[in-house]
Amino acid sequence: MLAAILFDLDGTIVNTDPIHYQAWQEMLLIYSIEIDETFYKSRISGRLNPLIVKDILPQLSTVEGQQFADEKEALFRKLAPHLKPLSGFSELLAWTEIHQLKRALVTNAPRLNVEFMLEVLGIKEAFHTVVLGDDCIAGKPDPAPYQVALNKLGINAEEAIALEDSPSGIWAAVSAGIRTIGIASTHDPQLLEEIGAFMAIPDFTDLQLWTLLNSLIEPDLSAIASNL
Repeated sequence: MLAAILFDLDGTIVNTDPIHYQAWQEMLLIYSIEIDETFYKSRISGRLNPLIVKDILPQLSTVEGQQFADEKEALFRKLAPHLKPLSGFSELLAWTEIHQLKRALVTNAPRLNVEFMLEVLGIKEAFHTVVLGDDCIAGKPDPAPYQVALNKLGINAEEAIALEDSPSGIWAAVSAGIRTIGIASTHDPQLLEEIGAFMAIPDFTDLQLWTLLNSLIEPDLSAIASNL
């Protein structure tokens, strides 16, 4: 039976990638580095900032890299005052309430961004626990953030479903043994399925999602009848 849904944040609950892409473009131009969407998706999307900066700007010291990342995230928040969740998200939250499911937020986003987005989206109280990659032994694609979330919720991987939009997030959730649905807001659905998602949907209104969720909640009446 389904006991919990574990949500990624960026690209899953809300499509922030266009804003992150713009912020990275502007910041990297300081170093005369021009990026396109292919570069962004392969080298930046879903990764932790320290790894991104070390990869793209290896000449920066640790302190300089942290300052660069902090400035980039401040620019992101400046560009993103009117965020809206993906279609169907509010309905999904309401459904989890009706069926008394636990909810966790599992994200690589920096703490200030998480607090900012939860405030803007009006969902500060929506989750039973929030797990940040920065607070774990490793961030996604390592399974550690999802393992921490399962432990905090007191459930097994088999009792959960994860919702993820990025390859690194899907690798993390699948590696933790969690059935994972790909949210194709930023990446091709076929790619998400190839790397481990058992289903890929555009948003939370997709009929496949609701058919699956209801099948995991509602008892199998035919099986009950056969046992009478």
